[in-house]
Amino acid sequence: MQTARNLSSCTAVLVGKKATVDGSTMIARNEDAGSGINPKRFVVVTPEDQPNEYVSTFNNFRLKLPESPLRYTETPCADTSDGLWGESGINTDNVAMSATETEFTNTTMLGLDPLVNDGIGEEAMLTVVLPYIHSAREGVKRLGDLVTKYGTCESNGIAFSDTDEVWYFETVGGHHWAAERIPDNAYVIAPNQTGIQEIDFNDPDHYMYSADLKEFAEKNHLNKSPKDFNFRDIFGEDVQADHYYNTPRVWYGQKYLNPEINQDPESRTMPFERIPAHLVSIEDVAFILSSHYQGTDFDPYSKTGNQETRLRYRPIGMNRNQEMHILQIRPDFPAEHAAIHWLAEGVNIFNAPVPFFANCIDTPTNFKNTPARTTTESFYWLNKLIAMLADPFFAEHDLDAMTAVSESRKFGFAHGRQAVAKADAAYQDVDKTKLPEWHTSVNDKIAATITYNLKDLLHQLVLLRAEKMVPTFEKGGEL
Repeated sequence: MQTARNLSSCTAVLVGKKATVDGSTMIARNEDAGSGINPKRFVVVTPEDQPNEYVSTFNNFRLKLPESPLRYTETPCADTSDGLWGESGINTDNVAMSATETEFTNTTMLGLDPLVNDGIGEEAMLTVVLPYIHSAREGVKRLGDLVTKYGTCESNGIAFSDTDEVWYFETVGGHHWAAERIPDNAYVIAPNQTGIQEIDFNDPDHYMYSADLKEFAEKNHLNKSPKDFNFRDIFGEDVQADHYYNTPRVWYGQKYLNPEINQDPESRTMPFERIPAHLVSIEDVAFILSSHYQGTDFDPYSKTGNQETRLRYRPIGMNRNQEMHILQIRPDFPAEHAAIHWLAEGVNIFNAPVPFFANCIDTPTNFKNTPARTTTESFYWLNKLIAMLADPFFAEHDLDAMTAVSESRKFGFAHGRQAVAKADAAYQDVDKTKLPEWHTSVNDKIAATITYNLKDLLHQLVLLRAEKMVPTFEKGGEL
């Protein structure tokens, strides 16, 4: 099954708790649709809102759901006629899930274990898994059981995290999968290709997999190595397009976090996980997910290089960005105040993620209501408008416009950090029975301030663009 929507592609960043500046776990991803516009919403799903049965409008996948779901955040499509695509969220047990990263299985495996047209797909995964799990490891097990039983209609990578662990889950073929616990001191940059490398079948603390994975590979003579079991090499795809579309994203992300290491942007042998040269912050993750090869000849906005180098590699920050989430579970606060769902919408080159305390009962109106038509009253459309105006300025290297965007992004980061710090300081005095309501109010105020800042940026860009219109004439003297 192939549709325009499931040809989308994304970039993910995962960071273990000992690799971050404050001991948080972080899983993050851009959602990049198959086209430039795919409106998104940010909502809270309560137990009362959760269905008893999931029926997909994407591929008719059906599943009876357990009782007693948890409340959770999610970022679904505004138009659900082609599927829900919940994509990202955190539940009230502080389990985060990012679903999913489109990947590709090699043709040998697809022939032996074909995809299942009406199997579970990425559009359903978050909704049928996240409300029912109480740890990242439970998330791996539930999703693995569903893929094994019902099959999947596509190949994907899915991230789970809780306060202690970060896991990356990958499907190959219709019914097989593996998951790796990312080392606490490491990070991962995941593009649209199978990433997990060596699997230790004697280490259940760090690896999980479909029950017959090793035997299936042996029976069908899939493993070319006599010494080890490299999941990426056995089941993944490595075609020429990957070296322009996928591996350069890994190269740039690893270059940013490990500048001391020299690698080939087109190398398929870059490691799946690395220990960063410095501890990783929210700002670092956001930089990677908004990056476009700055400082290299491959930057599409660059003054260096040439037309060929500027267009050679697929950037991370690009026109097809729809939303970016960074799901952070913090260690230094009680569980009910530990989880933050950072969210940006639109093209990430021109935005900054907004922090939302995940233990809330609602989301701001301009985040949860996203109409089909452009309006500045929608956070998604406001950001898309800004990108449309800012992009030609960046191509022209217009300093005034680039400075306006830079200052707006800096304000977004600074205000977000300030608002979180103020909420952390005030948290102790809040009635804990009304904490979700208080978080909702805090979130509303953060969103309102950043929305106002973005509307001001839009106004500045309109003023600047008015002076750049083609039909113009410099008049002299009196009219």
